[in-house]
Amino acid sequence: MKRRTFIKTASASGLACAIPPIFPTFNHLDYSTEELMGKANIELFGEGINLREEAYESFLEMKKAAYSDGFDIKIVSSYRDYYRQRSIWERKYLRFTEEQGMAPLDAIDKIIEYSTIPGTSRHHWGTDIDIIDGHPKVNGDVLVPEKFGADGPYEGLKLWMDEHSEKYGFYLTYTNNPRRRGFKYEPWHYSYAPISISMLTAYRKLNILKLLQKEEFIGSEHFTTGFIKTYVQDNILDINPVLL
Repeated sequence: MKRRTFIKTASASGLACAIPPIFPTFNHLDYSTEELMGKANIELFGEGINLREEAYESFLEMKKAAYSDGFDIKIVSSYRDYYRQRSIWERKYLRFTEEQGMAPLDAIDKIIEYSTIPGTSRHHWGTDIDIIDGHPKVNGDVLVPEKFGADGPYEGLKLWMDEHSEKYGFYLTYTNNPRRRGFKYEPWHYSYAPISISMLTAYRKLNILKLLQKEEFIGSEHFTTGFIKTYVQDNILDINPVLL
């Protein structure tokens, strides 16, 4: 089925599932704190893909299937270590506070609309991807929700992912459920559930409050206990329930 035909016929039902999927548990895996926070060296696969081996292999299968239907899945971002996330955070914090004159707490609230605190990103795990369709020619920022919506350049890919991604283990992380809190809707962010579920389970056992209080990066001095607790509940845990 080619791209134009698929856009006309694909269901817009999104992630609705009658029966939630069941993934095997990985209780035998022991993830270190450094690994969960993006500070450890982990084995990654695929040039320009950078995923754990199982996620990488499943991604290639999904990419091949999408290509046969007229979509070229391109990864904009996958694995990011702690230090890369810290640089993203600090760059945004300085832009909002020094260039735009925002108060520190307002700048932090602005950052966490889409970006994570260093050490808390799912991109630290080698399981999550931000994707676009490589076929359309697009100007400006590509990771914009409207570009994945009706008449957007990535509408067709989004409809294809709605229909097929879960067969390959990839689930939309930050859905458009109006009751969901935390990060805004990200129609480009998918997580490889067979691994990321076990990693989130391990991550939830960490004392995130204590760990973040030890970190020193620009803006972290404004974190309060209440802020971190709310951030964990809303931004880390209020996600697609299939991934919990």
